[in-house]
Amino acid sequence: MARRTKEEAAATRDSILDAAEKLFVEQGVSRTTLQHIATAAGVTRGAIYWHFDDKGALFNAMMERAILPLEAEMQVLDQVESDDPLVDLRNHMLAVLDRTVNDPGARRVFEIATLKVEFVGEMDAVRQRRKDNMANWMARAERRIGLAIDKGLISRDVNPTQVALGLWTMIDGLIRNWMFDPQDFDLLALGKCVIDPYLEGLRAGRT
Repeated sequence: MARRTKEEAAATRDSILDAAEKLFVEQGVSRTTLQHIATAAGVTRGAIYWHFDDKGALFNAMMERAILPLEAEMQVLDQVESDDPLVDLRNHMLAVLDRTVNDPGARRVFEIATLKVEFVGEMDAVRQRRKDNMANWMARAERRIGLAIDKGLISRDVNPTQVALGLWTMIDGLIRNWMFDPQDFDLLALGKCVIDPYLEGLRAGRT
């Protein structure tokens, strides 16, 4: 009986988080109340408070259970190392775009975290997570660019930090703009059109 109660509690918690995720996408975080979430989840406000102290705690729990496209593909990048670091980096970036398009759950949470929340007060954890993600990605990209320099694939005059920041801005900007209207352009196709010339330009400048 105790085990069943624990499983039921976990199921209720997940249903609350699912409802919150759906509503946050539809109407934004600030306009979504705990009563809205309770109604959508088919529970009482008391049930929400049983699992979460407030909306901020609920929001953070929703973020913690999600793996964003960039995070998931960073794990894959860490496991891959070919003879061409720039190819690895290109494949990683395109995989991030592909996951954004084809993983609805990851896409919803990314949309909430970038377009549907203000980075203030209890929601500041999102800003910190984004900052951490950027730092982690930059470190990995700089390492690959440094390896490309060591292998003679690109010029030693290239600044790895500047190149990595350009790539980050590129992929982040593509995803953000696509989120506004996914029907406006093919994210993966445009990504290739933007990323490939950038990386090939680095190769062309090697001495």
